[in-house]
Amino acid sequence: MPAAHVASLQAVLAQRFPDAVSNRGWARGTVPTGIAALDSVLPDGGFQRGRIAVWSPGPGAAAVLRSTCLRTVADGERAVWIDATHTVAGACWCEGPMLVQPEGPIAGLRAAEELARSGGFGLVVLDGVDPDTTAMVRVSRAAHEGGSALVLLTRSTSLASLRLASRPLSGAYIWRRSPLGEPAVLTAVKLVVEARASGWLASTELTIPVWHDRLRLALDTHRPDRRGTRTPPGP
Repeated sequence: MPAAHVASLQAVLAQRFPDAVSNRGWARGTVPTGIAALDSVLPDGGFQRGRIAVWSPGPGAAAVLRSTCLRTVADGERAVWIDATHTVAGACWCEGPMLVQPEGPIAGLRAAEELARSGGFGLVVLDGVDPDTTAMVRVSRAAHEGGSALVLLTRSTSLASLRLASRPLSGAYIWRRSPLGEPAVLTAVKLVVEARASGWLASTELTIPVWHDRLRLALDTHRPDRRGTRTPPGP
């Protein structure tokens, strides 16, 4: 990435987030997901700052990470979701997390590298990119320098300190059936999440409520629609 472009991006970050924490003063620790059952099977109770975690694309992965972004913001830190596939609408992120939609995978990797290195984000999620080993080295160094917890939704696992995978359980889908003969409505999905790290292997079961939204998340009609799952708003 040309030095001029890097300097320009750093200037934009400094202007938009003037109170961002300097990477030299960042305290190491973890970023919890806010889901007790999941945090209990993650090393140190969350995603480790300054390191890469990889979650293989599967049921529930995006939903849990979006919930984690909201939790991170609620805890007073910044979170950013880098959507390289352009399948998430900006309206879903009005509650706090920042949404970045780069032009493609390469731009997505550059965005992840610079945002993780900036030191201004507790959690950086990169979705839609399968980086090679060289790219993983770059983003790994950026996360270490900036102290962000960097989570990639990808099947590339090289250099990842934590690897997660999720799969549906038997009879995973919970339906609400109407006595009046109306179509059944999906209300929740049961998953098992497995976490692997050096000397670590643990798993847990999660039940994720499903919220139905009639609006598309992908604004471009030619792109796949990913409404995802999330807890419905309270009364």
